[in-house]
Amino acid sequence: MARLIAALIRHGDYAQLPDTPSAHQPFPLNAAGEKHAREAAALLRDVCVRNGWQPESCIDSSRMLRAWQTARIIADELADLLPAGFTVTSFDALAERGVGAAANLSVAQIEDILHLDPRFPDPPEGWKSDSHYRLPLQGAESLAEAGERVAAHLQQRTAGLAAAPDSAFLKVFVGHGAAMRHAAWHLGVLEFEQLAQLSMYHGRPVFIECRPDGSWHHAGGDWKIRSQEVMELD
Repeated sequence: MARLIAALIRHGDYAQLPDTPSAHQPFPLNAAGEKHAREAAALLRDVCVRNGWQPESCIDSSRMLRAWQTARIIADELADLLPAGFTVTSFDALAERGVGAAANLSVAQIEDILHLDPRFPDPPEGWKSDSHYRLPLQGAESLAEAGERVAAHLQQRTAGLAAAPDSAFLKVFVGHGAAMRHAAWHLGVLEFEQLAQLSMYHGRPVFIECRPDGSWHHAGGDWKIRSQEVMELD
């Protein structure tokens, strides 16, 4: 029976604005991030060769530069695995949670804006990591909504790939940690209570597999245990 595996990869490290919850930052990978991307390629090569998985030729990435660069490095590093190499295609659907009109503002600036706007209450404590909280600003979405968007993309882009019997296909997705983690929750791979406990390592794949009945399960790769004291931004 054919197998279908999705590799979820968080982009490499990049020059991120401090204390800024928007992940829609247009900055490139730093040197550490480029190393993360090469390490991701090495891990993907190992699992494909060791398990006999056939990589799908198109790597999906978000449109953020750091994700595209990560995907491009992976494609270049793995080019010899396929006769025609790999392509990289970017999608809005793989973006991290959007904060709309508050994009690339600091936490303090966002909270000041809401405090001064008579239409809105102050955001609750811990709002940045609240899965269901959406800033009351134009274009904003919650983490849960971002995850639902990513999950729909994963399902759409993997549908029909594993048509050949007795084969295993690997489809690579490069995006952002929180949105991918919440996508895993929507797909039934993670429990809701695990979302606050886990994150993703830069450039280290988490593999999830679609069963014949359409359900998904964790097939390999480690989630990162999130510190209770330090909440990462993407």
